[in-house]
This record gives sequence, C-alpha cells and structure tokens, in this order.
Amino acid sequence: MIAPATANITRRQRWAISMLVLAGMLNYLDRATLAVANQVVQAELHIPISSMGLLLSAFLWAYALSQLPVGVVIDWYGPRRVLAVSLFGWSIAQAAGGFVTNFAQFATARAALGIGEAPLFPTGARVVRDWFNIRQRGLAIGICQAAASFGSFIAIPLLTFVMLRLNWRWMFILAGALGAILSIAWWSIHRDPAETYLSAEEKSFLSEVDAATTSQPSWSTWAQLFRSRTTWGMVAGFFGLIYTIWLYTSWLPFYLEHERHMSIAKAGMLASIPFLCGFIGGILGGWLCDLLVAKGMQPMASRKVLVAVSMLLSALCGALIPFVVHDATVLFLISASMFATYVAASAAWATVPIAAPAHLTASLGSIQNFGGYIGGALAPLLTGILVERTGNFRQPLLLNAAITFIAAMLYIALTRGSISINEDRHLAKEKA
Repeated sequence: MIAPATANITRRQRWAISMLVLAGMLNYLDRATLAVANQVVQAELHIPISSMGLLLSAFLWAYALSQLPVGVVIDWYGPRRVLAVSLFGWSIAQAAGGFVTNFAQFATARAALGIGEAPLFPTGARVVRDWFNIRQRGLAIGICQAAASFGSFIAIPLLTFVMLRLNWRWMFILAGALGAILSIAWWSIHRDPAETYLSAEEKSFLSEVDAATTSQPSWSTWAQLFRSRTTWGMVAGFFGLIYTIWLYTSWLPFYLEHERHMSIAKAGMLASIPFLCGFIGGILGGWLCDLLVAKGMQPMASRKVLVAVSMLLSALCGALIPFVVHDATVLFLISASMFATYVAASAAWATVPIAAPAHLTASLGSIQNFGGYIGGALAPLLTGILVERTGNFRQPLLLNAAITFIAAMLYIALTRGSISINEDRHLAKEKA
C-alpha cells in the first residue's frame, strides 16, 4: 500500500491536467474549423470534393509524419519546453488559415498546423508518467484524451455560430489568438520534475512499481521499440481508432448536410452530439483502466481488454449506419461508435505510460500516434474520393467498419506485455 500524494504533488497534478485539457480542447477546435467551413470554403475557393478531401488530410499527413521524431524530442527536452513552442507555432499556423486565398496556401497552413500540433498527446503521456503514480495513470490519461472529444463537441456549434455571425475566416483567426495565450500560460505554470524540488517521499510515490530510469533516450534505444510486437499491435489498433475519429471529425457536418439534407445550423448542432458521447467514453475508458487494476487485473491486460472490446463494438455500429433510414437512429449509431472509439482511445493512451520505460514514454506515444494518424490522414482523403465517385457515404462507412474490425484483430494478435529495453544488446522484449 502506498502513501497518498503530497499536497505539492496533488497541486502539480491538477495544474498539469487542467492545462493539458485546455490544450486538447483547443487542439480539436483548431482541427474542426475546416470541417465546419467545408461547404463554404469549397464554394469560395472553388475546390472540388475530392480536392477537399486532400485539403482535409494535409493536416493529418504532416501531423503523422511529425510524430516519429517528436517523441524523442520530448523525452530529450521535456514537456514544458516542447509544448510551449509547439502550441505557439500551431496557433500562428491556425491564424494564417484565415488569410488564405487559394488551395495551395490553405494546404500549406494546414500542414504547418499538423507539424505544430504533433507534440501534444505524446507530451500528455509523458506528463502523466512524470507526475502520476502507476495506479492513477488510467484516469489521468482518460481525462486528457476526453478533452479532444469535448473540444470537438463545443467546437462544432461554437464555430458554426462564429461562421454564421461573422465569417469562416474569423474562426481561424480567433482560435489562433487563443492558442498563443495558452502557450504563454503553459510555460508560466507547468514545471517538469527536473525543474522542481521533490522530497524522497514524493520521488518514491511517483516511481513506485515503475522501475523508472532517468537515463536519456538515444536513437538506438528508440529504434528498439520497433522490434517489439506490442509496439506494432498498438500502432495497428490506433490506426483503426483514428481512422474512425477522423472520418467523423472531417466529414460529419457535411454528411448530415449532404446525405441527410439538414441545414448548416441544424447539422452544426447535431454533429456535436457524437463528440459529447466520445467525451464521456474517453473519461470512462480511463476510469475503467484504473478500476480493473484495482480489482487485481494486470495493467497491460486491463488496457488490452478495453481496447479490443470497444473497437469491435465501434465496428459493429459503423457497419449498420448505411442500412438505417431514420436520422435519429443514424445519430444514435454514430454516437455509440464514437463512445466506444474513445473508450478504446483512452485505454490505448493509458497503455503508453505502462508499456514503455520511463525515458521512452513520449517516444512510444509518438510511434503509436504516427500509426494512428496514417489512418487519420487516409480517412478524409478516401472518403472524399468515394463520395465524389458514388455520390453518397455508403462505401466510406462500410470501409471504416472493415478497417476498424481488422485493426482490432491485429491489436489482439500482436499486443502482449510491457516493453523492456536492453541498453547493452539493443533488444526489445515483452514482459509477461
């Protein structure tokens, strides 16, 4: 039995999570701007649907490719420095979106946004590893992950309101200004453990049952992560999860307007409901991870069960959508799919701080996120191509269900125990 966290640790935990939640909400608000303005941007800049899919995925390709190096950078320089710089940088890119006049400028701004946003969630995994005991990490990660869905929940109606009252360009400019302010707040408030005095009791609390190491990661130890079956299982699972999230994040308002013939205002309101369900699922997923561990299940096993079951449920709900007539039932199935997806996403992120050695936490998180956002980048692109070819969303929705199911099977087959790094022999192994 461990002693409870000291007042100092508890205070730092609350500040860290609060700031990460705000950053996560803003992160997804920034991403949602183009989805909300989809039809208006198409008309004003004369962009066809298939090219719109490419524009929506420009952010995601840049984001995905930036994941591989960014994890090591976070583990080298610490969350405080990296997130402050990236938050300010992505806010400048977001504001630039309000001044574009053609497709090329818009694609460049979105790609810059993707590069800037890349460190956020690996940073969150590292912060949770730094400031939370192993028995607390599931809920902490769940709250951080749920912030993304809550950001989309508030973003869609809020951005729709701004677009209708002002215009779509002001959505980008105002969101960029908020991010610049938040980057200054993060730098001023957050501290990494190395920048803080900790008592022996506090150090013991943070490292208990953790075998934490203070050694710096190297490229050779980073490369060992790719030799682990668990790493590839996490990558495959996250590919399916983020494909689902980005199918809806990028195309849901357009789907409701185009396929379900709703007005922009109505679509803006109803499209937020699945993301509210995702928010609830995200918190529940993290809480269940800690609950299962408290009941005696091994930490890795608790995460694996939640990810696998939730992904299969999401695939089932997604497969039913094209065969449903009533709007209310469609919205229920989309909401159930997003709920299950975010339960799985929280459990997947909660795996990172326990699967990787302490000095490679952000590195493993960024590798998982890289795999996820290859899926995320393909979702809007393939959806745009299929919708332009067929005139409806039947094929994109069925493709999403198939991808989620296959990803779940790969996750079950490949994900084993936590990863151990042999500093001398450069081998990665799974612990039972």
